[in-house]
Amino acid sequence: MNILQLVPELNIGGVEKGTVEVARYLTLNGHKAVVVSGGGVLEKDLAAIGARHYRLPVGRKNPFTMLYAYMQLKKIIAKENIHVVHARSRIPALTGFFAARSLHRTFLTTAHGQYRKKLISRVMGWGKFVITANETMARYMKDNFSVPLGRIRIIPRGVDLKRFSFIPREERRGKTFRVGMICRFTPLKGHLDFLKAVSLVNRKIPNLEAVIMGDTKGAKEEYIKKLRLTVRQLLLNDVVKFVDSSEDVAAVMAGMDVLVSANRLQEAFGRTVIEAQARGTAVLATRIGGVLENVEDGKTGLLCEPADPEDMAEKILEYASSPGLLKEVTSNAREYVEKNFSLENVMARTVDVYREAMESVSILVLKISALGDVILSTPSLKALRNRFRNARIKVLTDVRFREVLSPCPYIDDVIACDLRGRDRGRGFLALASRLRAEHFDVSVDLQNSRKSHLLPFLSVVPERYGYDNGKFSFLLNRKISLPVRSLAPVEHQAYALGLLGIRSVDKKLELWPDTEAAEKVEKMLKDAWLNKGQRIVAVSLSASAKWQTKNWGLEYLSELSEKLAREKGIRMVLVGTEADRRIASEFMKMTTANPIDLTGKTGIPEFIGIIRRSDVLLSGDSSPIHVAAAVGTPFVALFGPTDPARHIPPADDLRVIHKKLKCSPCYRPVCRRKMQCMRSIKPEDVYKAIVELMPVDEIEAGEKGAGTIPGERDFDR
Repeated sequence: MNILQLVPELNIGGVEKGTVEVARYLTLNGHKAVVVSGGGVLEKDLAAIGARHYRLPVGRKNPFTMLYAYMQLKKIIAKENIHVVHARSRIPALTGFFAARSLHRTFLTTAHGQYRKKLISRVMGWGKFVITANETMARYMKDNFSVPLGRIRIIPRGVDLKRFSFIPREERRGKTFRVGMICRFTPLKGHLDFLKAVSLVNRKIPNLEAVIMGDTKGAKEEYIKKLRLTVRQLLLNDVVKFVDSSEDVAAVMAGMDVLVSANRLQEAFGRTVIEAQARGTAVLATRIGGVLENVEDGKTGLLCEPADPEDMAEKILEYASSPGLLKEVTSNAREYVEKNFSLENVMARTVDVYREAMESVSILVLKISALGDVILSTPSLKALRNRFRNARIKVLTDVRFREVLSPCPYIDDVIACDLRGRDRGRGFLALASRLRAEHFDVSVDLQNSRKSHLLPFLSVVPERYGYDNGKFSFLLNRKISLPVRSLAPVEHQAYALGLLGIRSVDKKLELWPDTEAAEKVEKMLKDAWLNKGQRIVAVSLSASAKWQTKNWGLEYLSELSEKLAREKGIRMVLVGTEADRRIASEFMKMTTANPIDLTGKTGIPEFIGIIRRSDVLLSGDSSPIHVAAAVGTPFVALFGPTDPARHIPPADDLRVIHKKLKCSPCYRPVCRRKMQCMRSIKPEDVYKAIVELMPVDEIEAGEKGAGTIPGERDFDR
């Protein structure tokens, strides 16, 4: 593998040292290690281990500098044939993300700190995997940057147990009691609190020495001046010693009795804490952040309150006055580090994440609407799963259809959107941001619309598959034109899958049982006085408000309902949305057959449950026939302005009634010829088709009760 790590600079720090350690492990195990940074004292360490380093201002926020870094970084990625770009800081991550995506390379991040919720910080959640050092950081990235837990990999910092070898307490001879801090020079690290605590301890321990180690050259000059001034004001000139970062950390720790981690704000991990624990140096840490996962108060260290010098001083004195406590704590801490933070083990886990990221595929399928088309997509989802068995597959669909696809065994999750509501306008950009955070490798656009073409582009999906239809299809980089010939609905949906090497698709539609919805349906039917064993025909009264030409006449439907009830004892169940309530009410006044009116009274799960429960469905060219095909309910489909060959779903038991006229199929939602294509379909034709689809034993059973109005017989029988 060829791995490129991105850091702002290579001076002393936990992030930088971790970068060098990963590079060393990669080169020793036959991989290529490349680091891009603004340079620093650790450059020589990279050269010594055979890793390649490129100086580039990837840590600067100037837009022009970032653009320059982006262009140069692309050249480096191509030249070194990089497989994985691993960013360890926000500004380099932003440059690295777009460079990696533009060249179709894998992008990872490691979240080293609890970043403020700013726009620039979001990029740390854009990695295909986001590495955190502990559960505290994992929860932080999930709660604050919406990183799914499935994309988070917890890998702690590692310790070189040979370099930080354990020095027992009895071998640490000397009259001086030495405490110290090793960290960056920033107010967040609590240096001033430490100095005040040292001042308090100095009054009670005459042989005290304090060591502060860090990179003074890389720190703000005003802050260093403030620290030195505080040392003079507290009369600690003979007690406090500043040690340059070029010194060996392990050697400095060997001379300490206590390492203090005085953080004032959340610390993601605390690398020097586990290094001190490995070395046999007792740890005192503020009770904050991820450090708490590594310091168990009284067992592997001591804890004090943040920004509380008095409490810190008290805990230092507790260590100084109790050699037994020092021995017990340091012994427990070394055992804890050996078990959890072996550098060899941590590096191996890091390489495993690189390999997993390269081998795994994350696929976004866009099928936003409508219900019938969502159902028609199920064979494509099955084909995708068969082709990419180990891929992470998610479907973007309208919030109304989330429950339809949630049980689908071929996908990992459903992403719900509402393009008619919250995801309109500026919400559309927020939706693109949500998708970008999922870090998809491939998008498959089965919706075939402008918005569905635009979303993967804005989400920076590298491989964008779909149809070349002129609707922003220039945003796709893997596209195919539909053939001139008409395609059956499933074939039409799946045509683009050929670009992914999928040559055949099982045409069977699928929906999955919903026990709760089925129970609700049974209660609805019982409340409507449906007789036990009585057969029902689900009827969809209208296709949509737009497609009035697909609707069958109510007078015909009334005649059919009377004939079914009188001659076969069959009762109709009206299904539809709230928009169908008016037409349902009108129909109920036209018939004496006592249909069960459930229009506008069900959600989609119950709507599907009714069709599943019915013996036959009667519908025009609309979503109910797709539902029936998926759940195995026989159906009669009435076609007029549209072509059955293009729209009828595959099913075993169906009857299509289509009276071909010279003007059909016209695909017009409004008709000037009084809808002759639909009016040519007579009630007798439909009656015959329904009876043909009814099982013989049910017909015979129904005929025994024929001649009465369904729902007005002995209901207790």
